[in-house]
Amino acid sequence: MSETPPNTLQYRFDGPEDAPVLILGPSLGTTWHMWDRQVPELAEQWRVFRFDLPGHGGAPAHPAGSVAELTARLLATLDALGVQRFGYAGCALGGAIGIELALRHPARVASLALVAASPRFGTADEFRQRGVVVRTNGLDPIARTAPDRWFTGGFAAAQPAITEWAVQMVRTTDPGCYIAACEALAAFDVRPELGRVGVPTLVLVGSDDQVTGPAEARTLVAGIPDARLAVVPGASHLVPVEQPAAVTDLLVHHFSTAWQQPFDTGQTVLPSAPAVPVPAAPQPAPVAEIAPAAVPAPPAGPPDRYETGLKIRREVLGDAHVDRALAQADEFSGDFQEFITRYAWGEIWDRPGLDRRTRSCITLTALVAGGHLEELAFHTRAALRNGLTPVEIKEVLLQAAVYCGVPAANSAFRVAQQVIREETTPAE
Repeated sequence: MSETPPNTLQYRFDGPEDAPVLILGPSLGTTWHMWDRQVPELAEQWRVFRFDLPGHGGAPAHPAGSVAELTARLLATLDALGVQRFGYAGCALGGAIGIELALRHPARVASLALVAASPRFGTADEFRQRGVVVRTNGLDPIARTAPDRWFTGGFAAAQPAITEWAVQMVRTTDPGCYIAACEALAAFDVRPELGRVGVPTLVLVGSDDQVTGPAEARTLVAGIPDARLAVVPGASHLVPVEQPAAVTDLLVHHFSTAWQQPFDTGQTVLPSAPAVPVPAAPQPAPVAEIAPAAVPAPPAGPPDRYETGLKIRREVLGDAHVDRALAQADEFSGDFQEFITRYAWGEIWDRPGLDRRTRSCITLTALVAGGHLEELAFHTRAALRNGLTPVEIKEVLLQAAVYCGVPAANSAFRVAQQVIREETTPAE
């Protein structure tokens, strides 16, 4: 166990102190206990290192808003312990951290396993709306629906204690840290970079995973040069919990056969003899090799203001809105779309003097004053995604009523009320 400064992560070790280190990374909304059933066997051969995401499992609530930041905190934790080289297995968000490690810090990773992972998790809009729901309603709606996302129906019905454990695990997570993790997943997209993952990789997925299923797993295998696919029958998203024996066997086989030398943990001088080989476990599903994807050429030079503006515009307004606006542009309106993307979003919204919450407050007020109700609707949606709560939006509109006029504010309240109801109602 550990005491945790803001730039590190809460962790625990299991297994022999002189064994090579194997890291197990958790999924969003879970704790290191999601790997409990794998640890006894893994710890016979490796020094198993588990960590909690910020605000999860009682860890200090220091939000991290990107996968890169979570990765940096993990490396800071390992550096403080003297761990330089390790094997890594991560589930979902934990898998994203594993990909980030392999791409940005390849010398640290000996071998990689990606469980229920994806090079891009759904859409940015989905995760940002989930953040809006949590900010407005707390984590209870997400917690109550977690078993539906994580387990097959048969498992959830047959294992009520595990199902309730899953609900409580989400419910006790810090909401701010959960929202920040949603932002991290919203921004994560490494599809063009998969060809640069240079370590042996096992891609493991449940056959019934409706969150990051076999299609996403095959995208990883197609893009990573040295990757194998294992599909576990009868399992959904949290496959290490639902099919623990199959996952354990696959991890033992992978890390016993694909770990690159040297076994340098940075903690101790290890014997020169290789680790005792473990017989290959029967595979619960076909394992296949896919040809590597071509390595993309790096971008030439820094992005211009249009690319910066397009990125910010998508983050604030959402992909769906921006895609519609750009799709409707033609020879007549295309120059205007480029102008607002480059100037409004690439210049003004990117200035460091105000944060996005403040800019949303100003924008809402200006739109009320001008009576621009259509623009007010999608900027209300943007304000929620930028971190304003419905109560704060109400206060902005009340302030606008004084200085912009009651009739204008009356119309604004009607529009904003409808948007807020749509955005903050949890999905069934």
